[in-house]
Amino acid sequence: MSRIESTFSELNIIGRKALITYIVAGDPSNKITLSSMHLMAERGVDIIELGVPFSDPMAEGPSIQRGHERSLLNKTSMHDILKLVSDFRVVNIKTPVVLMGYFNPFAAIGVEKFFKLASGAGVDGVLVVDMPPEESKQFTRFAKENGVDIIRLIAPTTTILRAKKILQSASGYIYYVSLNGVTGSNRIDLFDVNKKLRSLNNITKLPVVVGFGIKDRDTVEAVSKLSSGVVVGSVLVDIMGSSKNESQITDLLSKKLNELILGLGGR
Repeated sequence: MSRIESTFSELNIIGRKALITYIVAGDPSNKITLSSMHLMAERGVDIIELGVPFSDPMAEGPSIQRGHERSLLNKTSMHDILKLVSDFRVVNIKTPVVLMGYFNPFAAIGVEKFFKLASGAGVDGVLVVDMPPEESKQFTRFAKENGVDIIRLIAPTTTILRAKKILQSASGYIYYVSLNGVTGSNRIDLFDVNKKLRSLNNITKLPVVVGFGIKDRDTVEAVSKLSSGVVVGSVLVDIMGSSKNESQITDLLSKKLNELILGLGGR
């Protein structure tokens, strides 16, 4: 059983929803990224998504775009990111880590080589925003061979027929985009989210988590009632970019994590 599967299994047993957090690797530095990962795990985050910086993050809103830019200014490489995960695993062997990004950085070092390195470093899953199932057969095969889950995105406009095709190559969990637009958007329609999640739960046994537009206690509480978990990103990336002082970031991040966890009913 993979770390991701074990995490959702444990949460299901105790009747809790998953808190998944997203920050960009190398923003504002590799050192602060690593310490923030440990802080998130200690405070009750269930899965950590690390953004892989890219020069054209087309699905991201201004907050995460700026996070990518800051990381690229630091010249953060895929090897740097894998070392972050490896260093995290020295202390934490339980909390799943998912790399989220765009295809080019993964392809740059070779897909087969990437998955061997990722598995060795302790990466649990990969979510590639711009890679449809039709173009990812080899990518998926190497992922499975190395025990890495392929997380798939489902959008509000995705038909059930299309969702079934996407789900054929998915594992770990499904990331449902709560609204049309880019990360950091607002105005979640809970009725529409609930309707789509019901349809998805009828065709998959994988946990379905919801992201985009979730940034505070109220949205966490509302969306977690409908799903297997919530993904919080833009508001955390803003915190990471607010300072280069580690203690200031730690303080702000701690307060926000406490608020989000309260939205899930506390821990």
